[in-house]
Amino acid sequence: MTNTQKRQLAFQPVDANEPEIGRWLWAINDARQRTLGLLKDMNPAAIDWSPAEGGHTIGALLYHIAVVEIEWLGGRVLEGKFEQRYRDAFPLEFRDEKSRLTIIKGLSLDEHCQRFDLMRGLLLDTYKSMSLEEFRRPRILAEHDVTPEWVLHHLCQHEAEHRSEIGILRSKAEKALS
Repeated sequence: MTNTQKRQLAFQPVDANEPEIGRWLWAINDARQRTLGLLKDMNPAAIDWSPAEGGHTIGALLYHIAVVEIEWLGGRVLEGKFEQRYRDAFPLEFRDEKSRLTIIKGLSLDEHCQRFDLMRGLLLDTYKSMSLEEFRRPRILAEHDVTPEWVLHHLCQHEAEHRSEIGILRSKAEKALS
């Protein structure tokens, strides 16, 4: 490998009013790029495939990742003040009556990615213009107090955990579907 082919492993902050927030936005975008990279060239049938022993589908996990992003961003950071079109992007319940992730089938990878892009656009627009004071201002809620700073940490962690699960499901699905 020559020096021109060597990967550069360094933060490349997103342009934001506050450089510290820009670094966090880079991190959450990196988490998303890793998820999208895992999905690249995936057999479309793998999205709806579920293991014989039961469990989630990749589609259910993708929907869940996006739902959690809008719940934390819209419901906490924005304190419920966001456009209806973001709520409308989630017409399906994401949990069943036993609080398990609903098995979501019939949505293409493109549909999931469009939802990802819509939510991520709102997140970036929200955070890019935020002051450090607002970034660290706790949102006082009945169940907990939370800062937008912690929300970004949580969303990065949440996506990484489910990306691992998606990777395992993809491997199993591709073996079963071949």
